[in-house]
Parts: sequence; structure tokens; C-alpha cells
Amino acid sequence: MGLGNPGPEYENTRHNAGFRLADQLAGRWQLGPFRRIDRAREARGSWKQFPVAVLKPHTYMNRSGAILAPLRSLPDFDPSRHLLILVDDVALPVGRFRLRGAGSAGGHNGLKSVEGALQRQDYARLRIGVGPAPAGIDDLADYVLDEFTPEEREAINDLLDPMSDAVECWLEHGIEKAMSQFNR
Repeated sequence: MGLGNPGPEYENTRHNAGFRLADQLAGRWQLGPFRRIDRAREARGSWKQFPVAVLKPHTYMNRSGAILAPLRSLPDFDPSRHLLILVDDVALPVGRFRLRGAGSAGGHNGLKSVEGALQRQDYARLRIGVGPAPAGIDDLADYVLDEFTPEEREAINDLLDPMSDAVECWLEHGIEKAMSQFNR
């Protein structure tokens, strides 16, 4: 599930890095167009032998977890194995990404919403570096809701294939193997 904000005014913002990777995966796996479902857009199909659903919540970042609450009642849904959150991270420089198998929200409102909906922290996430806010920016929201510079956009675009490879490794082999192979 990619995290971001719906609407054209947010499309190229740092906060929508997760949506950008979700779009990349749907295209790479030839899932077809995203379709409207309750509070989200979804592209569904398969990659190799794995059924996949790529989700983009349309609830805005701070309420991203709302689309996950119904999954908690499914007997075979295990967030620690079946969920990978694609999310921007100001603690990582632009041009870097990291996988984690669990952890806190670290102040990220989208991850706080996911944790609130799941009532747990043991779900995988792929953190996409958008860099720290430059000196003089007092409100982090102003920074993450601003558009990437052309150089930052190029750096993110250069990461799309390696991040997609990491997602595919997670699907095939699990988070531990993906972390050991892609976290450097």
C-alpha cells in the first residue's frame, strides 16, 4: 500500500513518494488501471504466482489506515506477512530507501494511522528518502507537501526500479531476505 494524498495538487509532492512507487509497481506488473474501491484506488492481479493488490488510500495521509481496518477481521490476513507500506521518510536522504519489518511510526502521521487501524506495529514498510527539511522551514508539513525539485525527482525516478526489485524480493522471500539484500 502506497501512502500519499489524493488530487493533482499533491501528485508531485514529497509526501506522495509512496503513491509514485505504487504506480510504478502497478505498471511493472501490468495490473491495469487503478479502480475505485471504498476509500481507495486499487490495482489487482498477480506477479509470478503471487496474488497482489496495490492500494492508494484516498483518505489523505493522516487517515490512511482507515482502509485497513476491515482486513483485521479476515482470518488469513497477517499484516506481518501480507502488508508492505510504501512511505516517504524525511530521516533518509533523497536517493536512498530502507526496508523495515516492524517499528514505530517515528512521527509519520500516515504510519500512525496504519498502526491505529491494525492495532500493531509489526508490518513491513519500505521507507523512501525525501531528505530532511532545509534550515529555515519550521513546519515539516510545508516541506513534505512541497513538490520535489527537478534533481530530487530524478533521484526518486532512479530508485523506482531498485525499489520495485526490493518489493518483489519481499513478495518472494519475505522481509528479512529483502532487508539483507537491499538495505545498505
